[in-house]
Amino acid sequence: MASPQLFTPLHVGGIDLSNRIVISPMCQYSAADGCMNAWHIQHYGMLAQSGAGALTIEATAVEPIGRITPACVGLYDDATEAAMKAMLDSVRAWSGIPLVLQLGHAGRKASSDRPWRGGRQIPPDAADGWQPVAPSAHPMIEGDHPSEILDRAGMERIRDAFVASARRAVGLGLDGIQLHAAHGYLLHNFLSPISNRREDAYGGSLENRMRFPLEIFEAVRAVIPAERPVSVRISATDWIEGGWDIDSSVRFARELKARGCAAINVSSGGIDPRASIPIGPGYQVPLARKIREAVGLPVVAVGLITGFEHAEAIVANGDADMVGLARTILFDPRWPWHAAAHLGGTVNAASQYLRAHPARYRNLFRAP
Repeated sequence: MASPQLFTPLHVGGIDLSNRIVISPMCQYSAADGCMNAWHIQHYGMLAQSGAGALTIEATAVEPIGRITPACVGLYDDATEAAMKAMLDSVRAWSGIPLVLQLGHAGRKASSDRPWRGGRQIPPDAADGWQPVAPSAHPMIEGDHPSEILDRAGMERIRDAFVASARRAVGLGLDGIQLHAAHGYLLHNFLSPISNRREDAYGGSLENRMRFPLEIFEAVRAVIPAERPVSVRISATDWIEGGWDIDSSVRFARELKARGCAAINVSSGGIDPRASIPIGPGYQVPLARKIREAVGLPVVAVGLITGFEHAEAIVANGDADMVGLARTILFDPRWPWHAAAHLGGTVNAASQYLRAHPARYRNLFRAP
């Protein structure tokens, strides 16, 4: 019986994936002053034993005001680096899963409360609040405090912060870097005409709106060893008339490819709460397929992918090279095990778990 496509290996940049399942970055809103703690050690330890092909660590801010909430993770000083090292050391002691770090800056969505507290903006003069920065002053939600417009000095500071965080990530031995240019955060703020109303060389035309995100990518790629991939997560469409769209995403992906981008993680939305999004199983998969066909880069498809047969079909049909799981794998941290059992694949498992397979799936596990 032929091996399911979902469980075939894939080489992306310098990373060898044992299968096509990647764990998407998921903010935990549980850090203290940007520092990971015991929650992150047990959370990532759990995900590292899932059998997935790669694990992406949550959005990590490159400067304190780049955090989404006061409880978001950062990698911008010795304290945040030491805290992340403790988590990585714990995970690596028991798992060889490739670890990718998502670096980002929240832009106009910064200084927000935790989602389970409503997620609204915390005013700059309130406890735990600060002044968001963005390409333009317009807040995402009417009535929120306007963003401070970034001047060239501010943009250079943020570019240098991305580079400094990337250097720290290299020192920590992360297997790859993903830049967050999706979901209404800073790099997406520059890309979308909804949030970018500038009249200088960084606003207006598509070429101008792409300029700063591409500068960030080039600067980060330059300090990451060639054998370690740098990928980008994008919102392929804003789902709003006159906003960022799939054709713009294809252009952006081509520019990224020309600069050495290893893969594109294709999500959507997040720039404006008025977006009308046709949510359903695999609703973003056609966006991933369009970019894959037009650009020729490996892509990750995400968005309500929960079924084993559905995930297999996405890869087997050429819609995407990988499927990304987020809430699905929180609900079922052994989803890759169960998918392999259902589809007839094999999956990596820790030695301590090798006896866990049901009797009818005797060939399910590969020893580390």
